[in-house]
Amino acid sequence: MSGPVFDEIIHAPNRLQICAMLAAADSVEFSTVREVLGVSDSVLSKQVKILQGAGYLTLTKSARDSRTRTWLALTPPGRAALAGHLAELRRIADLASSG
Repeated sequence: MSGPVFDEIIHAPNRLQICAMLAAADSVEFSTVREVLGVSDSVLSKQVKILQGAGYLTLTKSARDSRTRTWLALTPPGRAALAGHLAELRRIADLASSG
């Protein structure tokens, strides 16, 4: 794990929630993430594209029962970036509580 680093890409509220959800699993279906966040397909797609562009997330599709499912997963760099970002948030919170 890298040290504490504030990550502007992850910090946006929806992207932070997406990364936190994905960190707890190998992969999560797009529709599940959408429902938990309470956003539209287009809003989630935009956030996913930003995370993909940073190399933090992968998207895979699988066809089953004549339905295509889209799965999201954090990449190892995405997991490291999330860990570093959360460590930095903890560091900032510790500063605030000790002052």
